[in-house]
Amino acid sequence: MTSTDGFSSVETAAREQVGVRLFTVLAWDEKTSALQRVYSSHPVEYPTGGQKVFPREAPWIRRVVMEQQPYLGPDPEAVAAVFEDHDLIASLGCGAVVNVPVVDNGETLGVLNLLDAQGSYSEDSVSAAVPLAQLAIEPLRRWHATRAGVREET
Repeated sequence: MTSTDGFSSVETAAREQVGVRLFTVLAWDEKTSALQRVYSSHPVEYPTGGQKVFPREAPWIRRVVMEQQPYLGPDPEAVAAVFEDHDLIASLGCGAVVNVPVVDNGETLGVLNLLDAQGSYSEDSVSAAVPLAQLAIEPLRRWHATRAGVREET
């Protein structure tokens, strides 16, 4: 399985239904409280495999991963409040974000990250982005299944 299996179609749908300059998919590892990038529309700036461990009480993690609610950051200030790499995000022409949790049977599998220019996103964008999570369930299930096999073998 390659890191793009199934995710490129999610990116295409995101471009058509919401609009994006930068699109990434993060897989949630419940055991380690880590998000790992498993897909990126900009693999040079945001390569797959990048991982960050987060405290579960962090506001963004609590909202998107724990409470399974989307996040709208409509401007650069909102992006900077959540993402340490906001300068890199801005250098790609992005100043707004929509994050959508990918949930399967009550379990958070990961997060879709849609980023575009400041002012590009509104609550309507969030409404358009939420259904995209359904498209990412199977690819994220496969990713998690592969990872579980790796953990069991080591």
